[in-house]
Amino acid sequence: MLNRLLAFTHALRNAGVPVSISESIDSLRALEHIRFEDRTAFRTALATTMIKTRSHEQAFDALFNVYFDGGGPADIDDLHDREDQHHAAEGAESFMDELFESIVAGNGGTGGMGELARRAVGRFGRVLSSPSDSRYFEYPVFRALDMDVLLQRLNEQGAEAAGLEGIDARIAGDRFRAAVASFRSEVRAEVQRRVARRKGPEAVTRHSIRPLPEDLDLATASRAEMDEMRRAIRPLARKLATRTAMKRRNATRGGLDVRRTIRHSLSTGGVPLDISLKHKVPHKPELFVLCDISSSVARFARFSLMLVHAMSSGFTKVRSFVFIDTIDEVTHLFEDDDLFVAVDRVNAEANVVWIDGHSNYGASLERFLDLYGKDVTARSTLLILGDARNNHRAPREEALKELHSRAKHVYWLNPEPKAYWDTGDSAASRYAVFTDGMHEVRTLRDLENFTAEVLT
Repeated sequence: MLNRLLAFTHALRNAGVPVSISESIDSLRALEHIRFEDRTAFRTALATTMIKTRSHEQAFDALFNVYFDGGGPADIDDLHDREDQHHAAEGAESFMDELFESIVAGNGGTGGMGELARRAVGRFGRVLSSPSDSRYFEYPVFRALDMDVLLQRLNEQGAEAAGLEGIDARIAGDRFRAAVASFRSEVRAEVQRRVARRKGPEAVTRHSIRPLPEDLDLATASRAEMDEMRRAIRPLARKLATRTAMKRRNATRGGLDVRRTIRHSLSTGGVPLDISLKHKVPHKPELFVLCDISSSVARFARFSLMLVHAMSSGFTKVRSFVFIDTIDEVTHLFEDDDLFVAVDRVNAEANVVWIDGHSNYGASLERFLDLYGKDVTARSTLLILGDARNNHRAPREEALKELHSRAKHVYWLNPEPKAYWDTGDSAASRYAVFTDGMHEVRTLRDLENFTAEVLT
């Protein structure tokens, strides 16, 4: 059990879930007080001590099912499959009828769906020979059992079969959708468990664990993944704001003040008993955010603006500007507490199109310098968000050079992979010369790391 628990902890870390050594020790201490046979209590003890945010729960559950499936050796799968062989001739239609009746009757709880999923994988998901040496797959199960057809049948006949009418029938529709989703999830988990028993847990974790919300690529995320990232942005901002405050409190303790220490030691014959330190006065920087909101980087811009303003207490003031081929200040839009509403208003109300609505970094930087350059001082940090793709227009990097000479720092966050910089119409290197660093930032984790290491 100890070796399996350590392997499970290592897998969580590889998946991006931060589990410290002290949390691993806490989990071991918690397990002293429960029975291993109680799977629910076992899972709860590990989850309570190891995961800290709801966004990590999916990865935890998937790995828990792989490492602590409780299903015995791989031979047990073959035994169960042989027990089901006398039902094989009935085919998928009979199984769909049974699944329909089970969901209508309300027997689709965790245990019931788990058993149905086990039988479905054993009967329809087994492949005798495959290049990967994996004997079980999801695809043949859902090819034999069409979930869309099942859900349609439940919506049309389920309420009537259960004797429900009116509002009860509509409520039952939600229950039917949840049951079908649960069956899909249980089939996926059952396939993972069987592959893990036969090939080892590592074979599953390398290919079957979905990335955490903070590791999803902002440029290619689906709508559901975008919703996950929206939910993750506020806890991330709170964590960064707390880290910033602690860093500033610790920064007030400076180095040894020799003159004051010697002066205080005169009363003890020159022996310094009381050490005097120089106290630093931490200054919150002024932050100017220049954000390209053209279609190619709109998603990245959206989350960057939300994160920066969510932790705005760490700065003296935050001023936000958005641009496409001209620039406009949108700081006033973030006076509302709802950041999601503010970002939506940015897209709807900002005056960022001058000629043709294609990115023009050169013109936007020059206009920013003309209109707002006088406000950039030695206490200012300039943060530019964009892919530096200028549509083959003049980059006018002299404007950025002038801003760099006035500001304390200039950083550029680029959502494109470094391999794509300076290809096509990208002017990344020409701009990077006049910054304190151009950073590749493609995920929320990249954004968190940059903010924690540089802006705080």
